[in-house]
Amino acid sequence: MFENIAAKLQDTLYKIKNKGYITEKDLDATLRDIRMTLLEADVNYKIVKDFIKEVKEACIGREVLVGLNPDQIIIKVVYDGLTELLGGKTEKIAISPNPPTVIMMSGLQGAGKTTTCAKLAVMLRKEGKKPLMVAADVYRPAAIEQLHALGKQINIPVFDIGDKKNAVEVAKHAIHHAKMNVFDTVILDVAGRLHIDEVMMQELKDIKANIAVTETLLVVDAMTGQDAVNVAKSFNDALNIDGIIMTKMDGDAKGGAALSVKTVTGKSIKFIGTSEKMDGLEVFHPDRMAGRILGHGDVLTLVEQTQAAFDLDEAKKLEEKFKKDKFDLEDFLGQIRKIQKMGPLENILKLVPGMSEKIKGMEIDPKRVKRIEAIICSMTKEERKDPSILNGQRRRRIAKGSGTTVEEINVLMHQFEQMKGMIKKITAQGGKKGKVRLPFM
Repeated sequence: MFENIAAKLQDTLYKIKNKGYITEKDLDATLRDIRMTLLEADVNYKIVKDFIKEVKEACIGREVLVGLNPDQIIIKVVYDGLTELLGGKTEKIAISPNPPTVIMMSGLQGAGKTTTCAKLAVMLRKEGKKPLMVAADVYRPAAIEQLHALGKQINIPVFDIGDKKNAVEVAKHAIHHAKMNVFDTVILDVAGRLHIDEVMMQELKDIKANIAVTETLLVVDAMTGQDAVNVAKSFNDALNIDGIIMTKMDGDAKGGAALSVKTVTGKSIKFIGTSEKMDGLEVFHPDRMAGRILGHGDVLTLVEQTQAAFDLDEAKKLEEKFKKDKFDLEDFLGQIRKIQKMGPLENILKLVPGMSEKIKGMEIDPKRVKRIEAIICSMTKEERKDPSILNGQRRRRIAKGSGTTVEEINVLMHQFEQMKGMIKKITAQGGKKGKVRLPFM
C-alpha cells in the first residue's frame, strides 16, 4: 500500500538528506517534486496546493534555510503534514454505555461491505467483545447467504428474520435478540447499491431514526481513488457518518483516496483492509502510516503483529533453548510458519526503521521459504532434532523427497548454524545488536 507515493517521496527527500545548507531554490525544487508525487497519486488538487503551501510556510517559519540540520526539519514538517492529511490521530469505535453497541455498516455494492462486517466482528472478538452480525440487506438474498457463510467460517452468529422486507424491523428484532442473549455488539450489514440513490439513503436514515445507532461506518474501496472520496462525501452529507473503513488498501499503490478523504469529509479513516483473510483488518494509525510512507518504519505495528503471532511463554522457552544450544530444525520450522502468518516478509521488514531503503530492489522470493519448509518436512524427526547426523546419503534422500538439491540443503544448514550461533551470542550478551541473516533472505 502507498508503494508508488512512498518510493517517490523517499527519493525526493533523499536528495536533500545530510545537506548542511539548503537554499530557497533547493526547497522549491523539493516541494515541486512532492507536489507532482501527490498529484500522480490521485490526491485532490486543492488538497495538494494547500499542503505544499502549509509545508513551505512551516519550513520558513522554522528558519529551515539558515538553521542546523535543515533536511531533518523539512522531513519532520512533511511527516507532520502527511499525518494531518491522513487524519491526525487514531480514532476508535465508540462503545455504548448501555449495551449493545450498534454499528451500522454502509456503502456501495462491490466495496467489500459484507466481508468487512465479518472482519470487524473477528477484530472485536479478539478485544473481548461478543459480536452479533445482522443480515439487514433485505433486497439481496445472496448478501444474507454470504453473511451466514462468513459467520459459519469465523464461528460468529448471524441474525436474520427470513423474508422480512423491512430493514428497520430486522434491526429492531436483532437488538432485542442481542439483549436477550447478552451480545454486547451488533453489526448491521445493510443494503448497498451499485450507485447512490434516494431509496438507499432514506432506508439508512430510517434505521438511524428508529434505533440507537452508536456508530455509522462507511466502507469504501481504496482502489477507486477519487471516486471513493466522492462516495464518502455523499454518504457523509446524507447520514453524518462517524468514520470510514477503507478496503483493498493492500492493492492501492497510489493512496490518493486515503490522503484526501479526511480533508474532504472531515471524517477519519478508522480501519483499513490489508488482505482478504478474516484477520486482514487493521486499526488505522495516521502517524504510523506517515512514517511508513517516508521510510521511517513502524515499530509499534511490528511489535503488535509479533505479539499476536508469538506466545510470550513460548518465546521464553525458545530463549532457553538458544542458551542451551537446543534450538533445532523443528523449532525453526515453527517460527517460519508463525512469520508467514504475519504476512509477506518484505512487508514485515518495511516496518523496521531504515529497512525500507535497504531492501529496495532486493528480491525476497516467497518460494524460497516454501523450499525450506519442504526440505525440513522431508527430514525424519530424528534428523530435525539432531541435524549433525545429516550425512551425504541422508541429504540426497531429503533432496529427492523435497524436490530440491543437496547444494540447497548444504546452504540451509550452514545458514541455520550461523543464525543459531549469532542468536545464542546475542542472548548471552543480553540483547546487544548483531547482524543476523535469515536463511530465507
